[in-house]
Amino acid sequence: MEKQNSKYRWVVFVSVLFTYLLIVSQRTAPGLISDQLMKDFNITASTIGLLASIQFFAYAGLQIPVGILSDRFGPNFFLVIGALLTGLGTLIYSLASNEVVFLFARLLVGMGDSAIWVNLVLILSQWFKVKEFVGLLGVAGMAGSFGFLLATVPLSTWITISGWRAPFFTTGILLVLCSVLLYIVLVQKPKKMTWKSTGANKPKKPREKTLVLLRRIFTTRQAWATFFCHFGVVGTYVGFIGSWAVPYGMHVYGLSRSDASQLIMVGLFGALIGAPLTSWVTSRIDSLKRPYVVVHSIVVLCWASFLLFDGKPPYYLMTILFFIIGFGNGACSLTFAIVRKSFDLKEVGVVSGFANMGGFLSAVLLPGIFGKVLDYFHASASSVGYHYGFMIPVLFSMLGLMGGLIIVERRQEVSHRTQVS
Repeated sequence: MEKQNSKYRWVVFVSVLFTYLLIVSQRTAPGLISDQLMKDFNITASTIGLLASIQFFAYAGLQIPVGILSDRFGPNFFLVIGALLTGLGTLIYSLASNEVVFLFARLLVGMGDSAIWVNLVLILSQWFKVKEFVGLLGVAGMAGSFGFLLATVPLSTWITISGWRAPFFTTGILLVLCSVLLYIVLVQKPKKMTWKSTGANKPKKPREKTLVLLRRIFTTRQAWATFFCHFGVVGTYVGFIGSWAVPYGMHVYGLSRSDASQLIMVGLFGALIGAPLTSWVTSRIDSLKRPYVVVHSIVVLCWASFLLFDGKPPYYLMTILFFIIGFGNGACSLTFAIVRKSFDLKEVGVVSGFANMGGFLSAVLLPGIFGKVLDYFHASASSVGYHYGFMIPVLFSMLGLMGGLIIVERRQEVSHRTQVS
């Protein structure tokens, strides 16, 4: 029995996606209580930005090492450890009483989270055929959007009812249990099955040295294109909603916490639509570059609109802007479709890690710089500081557009690789 034809691959798919959904919720959940932490623990806006940044710093910094190790030793072990570390970090966060413990907890969460997406991509590559891969990446993107969705109205309501510690503690327990589930599904159970190797008759090529591999990849135009694509779309979106979106809605528009989280939910609905729709469009027009360039162009215009309206566009327009920016984030699964179709399977892990690092390097930089801008203008509760702060996602998203423009389409080469993969 071949892995890519077995029914068991769907058990793997569901288990991995459920874990991914929970982990993604913890990327932005702390943003719901930013103002509460500032009040209860006398934490500055810059420190709140650091709390978000340290998580994404760990995530971004570990992407390439995780990609290399996963390519060499397989993704299963690292996915299990990633879920466990994220669970433990979330548990510690729920019990923290000062900013040092908060920082340590978010560091653990970032380390665990860093092992998830790269290994998810590798697992899908191993268990599913190439023709299924792009569509399933869209489904994985939807799962991530559902994770973000959990961290809006549902979690906000829970926090309002029971306080913020109980929801984070419960999520931490669930993630620890998910790590046990993944160990059973990915490691223990497959050992008892007999798999037919599709590459048994192929001669094994000598493994390329790590430094040679990295040097070759880092001088590849296509790798840098995917890096900047993710930098411009994912980092701006995740970095902002994970730290300042809810305070922005509360302070600038006078919304309640619940209403502000509903506003962010609009963006998540956009992401839910963006992932499968862009995957469908690319398959219809046989191009990854053209729709991605369009997406990046629109995202730049959306962030620029906040500047045009001095940080406070009309409420209805602001709702539309968040929806479209969320749509762009959903479309970011195209980054990894480009990686899968441009590089050999043995390189997918490290290149995916490099591209993903771009997105979360942006998410590291944006919250901290945004917080510094708000502190500088002493305007965290008005539109003035936010007006200047929105210059940051505009610049970042322009880099993403540049990445989209330098993508190289290789239809004939892609077709050939699909046949031999």
